[in-house]
Amino acid sequence: MNNQVTVALAGNPNVGKSTVFNALTGMKQHTGNWAGKTVSNAKGEREYKGQKYVFVDLPGTYSLLAHSKEEEVARDYICFEKPDKIIVVCDATCLERNMNLVLQTLEITNNVIVCVNLLDEAKRKEIEVDLKKLSQNLGVPVVGTNASKKEGLNDLLYSLSQEHLNKKARQIRYIDPIEKEIERIKEAIEKEADININTRWLALKLIESDRSINESIKEYVSFDLLGNQNIKETVEKSKKELEKSGLTIEKIKDSIAFSIADASNEAVKDVTNYKNQKCLQRDRKIDKILTGKFTGIPAMALLLAVVFWITIFGANIPSEFLGNILFAFEDVLLKICFTLGVPGVIYEPLIFGMYRVLSWVVSVMLPPMAIFFPLFTLLEDLGYLPRIAFNLDKTFKKCCACGKQALTMCMGFGCNAVGVTGARIIDSPRERLIAILTNSFVPCNGRFPFLVSIISMFLIFSINGKLNSLYGALLLTGFVLLGILMTFVMSKVLSKTILKGTPSSFTLELPPYRKPKIGQIVVKSVLDRTVFVLGRAITAAAPAGLIIWILANITVGDITLLGHINRFLDPLGKLIGLDGVILFAFVLGLPANEIVLPIIIMSYMAQGSLTKIDDLNIIKTLLIDNGWTNVTAICTMLFSLFHWPCATTLMTVHKETKSLKWTFWSFLLPSVTGFIICFLVSNVMKLF
Repeated sequence: MNNQVTVALAGNPNVGKSTVFNALTGMKQHTGNWAGKTVSNAKGEREYKGQKYVFVDLPGTYSLLAHSKEEEVARDYICFEKPDKIIVVCDATCLERNMNLVLQTLEITNNVIVCVNLLDEAKRKEIEVDLKKLSQNLGVPVVGTNASKKEGLNDLLYSLSQEHLNKKARQIRYIDPIEKEIERIKEAIEKEADININTRWLALKLIESDRSINESIKEYVSFDLLGNQNIKETVEKSKKELEKSGLTIEKIKDSIAFSIADASNEAVKDVTNYKNQKCLQRDRKIDKILTGKFTGIPAMALLLAVVFWITIFGANIPSEFLGNILFAFEDVLLKICFTLGVPGVIYEPLIFGMYRVLSWVVSVMLPPMAIFFPLFTLLEDLGYLPRIAFNLDKTFKKCCACGKQALTMCMGFGCNAVGVTGARIIDSPRERLIAILTNSFVPCNGRFPFLVSIISMFLIFSINGKLNSLYGALLLTGFVLLGILMTFVMSKVLSKTILKGTPSSFTLELPPYRKPKIGQIVVKSVLDRTVFVLGRAITAAAPAGLIIWILANITVGDITLLGHINRFLDPLGKLIGLDGVILFAFVLGLPANEIVLPIIIMSYMAQGSLTKIDDLNIIKTLLIDNGWTNVTAICTMLFSLFHWPCATTLMTVHKETKSLKWTFWSFLLPSVTGFIICFLVSNVMKLF
């Protein structure tokens, strides 16, 4: 067998690149992180005709301009790791948009094979793609595939096994002044530096003032391009010549972008035939509603209300069922302890403290997550999430933040920890921090049941009314929209104070609407999101259960430690429309928001452990007997919306930022906001 052949797979997001990778490698793959990057990678192997191929799945990216960690990883791997072949995966339904990455890759190397994937989608939309014509236009091999059905993979492997010189591979032609200076800098690089990288492409990067490529060259080949006097002077001279032609740095970048776009258009000219224009018109008609100036935001709010209604009210039955099972198992554990003669001082804190809190968290948290995350992934698969970013982009830019923050905010509805992790998609460190610090202003699914319970008891006239589920969903949506509004406000405040800066631009793809893959949705939502979040919540909730039990069962005088703390916090709680019990319940609920209401009930009933009460009428009577009014209910909901993030989110913030300072800010910002808003609302409402 010959030495192994390394093949890199590149491609835009949502083109089926990972599906191609999985189909080629099967189970012979492993994942990890790129060195020094929070970007995952995957490698896999495949043998074909006695030859071993090692496939490397590069991060999905729209270009190689290194505006993000994903783009930087993809660019550096192609430049410095020197894969033997590069497969650029494209979407057959929108080839023109994909050509940007193909042509930029060809600027670095000619060892390229273009894989036109999703031919089944193209066929369904009655789009014909002339693969032979595209190959002629690009000057490289082009192979068509339908990776989800493993069609065309043998053709792709056969193409890999062949030697392709690709000497006539298509190159982007820039305007004459830029081409002239590219040649000048190219000659200086070839004279001064002995590096095995395409010098024409390097010259272009230096004209663009792309300092990241110089840093990468220093890291990988130990040569400082801009540290070389001759190259540095040549670059400076070229920039001055371009300025004389009226080309500033921004105009140079714009001109390069236009040249790439023109080359992309030319490459796919006469390649694609849209036999049925109705499919395109259908997508445009849908977008007129979902991204329209006057309909985009209302449609988004309506869809949000539907998702919340399905999530919260759809989770009621499975949540009750799961809770009954877990609490019934508590009796089994008690019998085991009695049989073994375990002392009460040991089993009571473990069962009535840790286990009971864990049961609450799992039964209340798991069903909504198991519904919300698949719905969220469904919207992602359909192609709607980028349209949310499109709708909110201008608003976030006015707040000096990034439009991609809309996507991380949506992730936060499922879990703020996931939203914080999702901020990796934001390129600018400043804007990424803004997204992280403000993510907890939108409520996660751990707060939804609490909010719905308060709405049902105090803001709906009859708990058993037929329209209550719809009315409750609309009220919940109103509170969520308030959280979104506060996200905008605090993003603006941060960008004008401790995180000053101007908003960056980014490429926003509006992919075609696609039929979702249900199997992939379930796997992705359950394994990648639900299990991850639930695991962290359980880790934080277990010790919290022990602490709660200790505070509720150790007495000083005639009052438990929990009672003493509640009395101490009562003046501060009443100042903001709450009381000491409610305020301390939020403190004890730091590990998981799901246990706030049970702690309130436990404190009012003066019991030593959490008590499960399913009847909202009984809970409402208990709360009213302990001084609750509509003002208390509204302030409690507002404080639930605006207070410190849960322990899981704080742990994730620290992991992402590697900074105690920013973790503290993520705690302080919503907390101060909550105190101020509740103070104002409670005192204003008391006047009426």
